[in-house]
Amino acid sequence: MPWLQLRLNATAETAEKVGDLMSACGALSVTFLDSKDTPVFEPLPGETRLWGETDVMGLWDAEADMDIVVNYLQHHGGLSEGQRYKLEPLEDKDWEREWMDNFHPMQFGKRLWICPSWRDAPAPDAVNVILDPGLAFGTGTHPTTSLCLQWLDSLELKDKTVIDFGCGSGILAVAALKLGAKHAIGIDIDPQAIQASRDNAERNGVSDRLELYLPEQQPDNLKADVVVANILAGPLKQLASQIVTLPKSGGHLALSGVLESQAEDVATAYSGAITLDPIIHQEEWARISGVAK
Repeated sequence: MPWLQLRLNATAETAEKVGDLMSACGALSVTFLDSKDTPVFEPLPGETRLWGETDVMGLWDAEADMDIVVNYLQHHGGLSEGQRYKLEPLEDKDWEREWMDNFHPMQFGKRLWICPSWRDAPAPDAVNVILDPGLAFGTGTHPTTSLCLQWLDSLELKDKTVIDFGCGSGILAVAALKLGAKHAIGIDIDPQAIQASRDNAERNGVSDRLELYLPEQQPDNLKADVVVANILAGPLKQLASQIVTLPKSGGHLALSGVLESQAEDVATAYSGAITLDPIIHQEEWARISGVAK
């Protein structure tokens, strides 16, 4: 069945009211996208963002009279006069199947391939990570994940311990283990990420070398030879004092999930404890890396 999506801007203070008004006039679902804390929705360098700090999106049956919906929102304060909004049809698709059909094996660096679990590995003699991201973030298709995978492939990981801070699907921890790491530790605030990481480790035959923790469960005084944190610029800055304690002296650290425009600011938060490498860019994203002092 086809759908109609109404998308408009709101503030953090008004978004809930707008969502309630959408529900009251027949929205089948309402979604909030917080642009302030989610870089994937931030503007690209030089781009002016069309929407405000919070996007509110409502979904209606294609037969709904959207003039009535818009008038209702305007009358009840959910849509001010002259405020821009976007109304668009959504084609009815099997979105999961379409995504699976377009997720192909990908190579990172010289040795590493990420291969979805429903496809054959293209290079059986290479280092192949078989991945099913499930409900957790991390497939290798996003530049931030790609930057981290390339970095891991460039290191000598034999007999090393690796921490994947914000492990998501476990792609970085599992890749490190397949590349020769002796032991890996994944940390994430989302229990679904912990489960996805566990499943992917089992799928790749490395579950006996991977420990997984929610932050409140992680051991004290945790240290590793290699630490990678592919999260967001805001949390990377807020948690800098915690993250810089994770690599051993002389250990390697990489940070991503950062836009080019945010990279210098994030790097500054780590410069006191990390001897930084040149910042590496891919598309509009960046990777910050270095060695613990």
